[in-house]
Amino acid sequence: MTDSVKKWYVVRAVSGQENKVKAHIESALTRENLSDRVEQVLIPKEKVIQVRNGKKVSKERPYFPGYIYIEALLTGEVMHVIQDVPGVIGFLSDRKGGEPMPLRHAEVNRILGKVDELMETGEQIAIPFTVGETVKVIDGAFNGFSGTIEKINEEKRKVEVMVRIFGRKTPLELNFMQVEKE
Repeated sequence: MTDSVKKWYVVRAVSGQENKVKAHIESALTRENLSDRVEQVLIPKEKVIQVRNGKKVSKERPYFPGYIYIEALLTGEVMHVIQDVPGVIGFLSDRKGGEPMPLRHAEVNRILGKVDELMETGEQIAIPFTVGETVKVIDGAFNGFSGTIEKINEEKRKVEVMVRIFGRKTPLELNFMQVEKE
């Protein structure tokens, strides 16, 4: 059982429960004394900033929701133990009920490279607004005014809001933290 025989496989899991499924897979393999046949269980994640109630919230989410990557030697009971874990739908294969297909070396390198890149890069902000949406200004000189979003500048993290002041529409450029959804 050398490491060169171990290959990467994709396990389909219930979306949103990847962490729980990963923990169940690892504990099932340990319980069955099969941990030596599995090198690693991986869920590629990305960091995202969301704005909730006017506050920045940093959170990690799976980069490929519903998929778990496993580097393993699928001999004997290993495949059956993994498939019997609650939340596991099955292995990715070329046809329904077929043998699990290992990933090609190029795919693995690309995925692992993407994982490293996601860990190193700064957090990306999830844009909580859409053009045409009605928002309320919660900070600055126009606090309390309501208006509609005309433009969104993702790079500067600003929105242009059209606000009615003294009966005239006036554009305001505000950052994401200065407005909230009505």
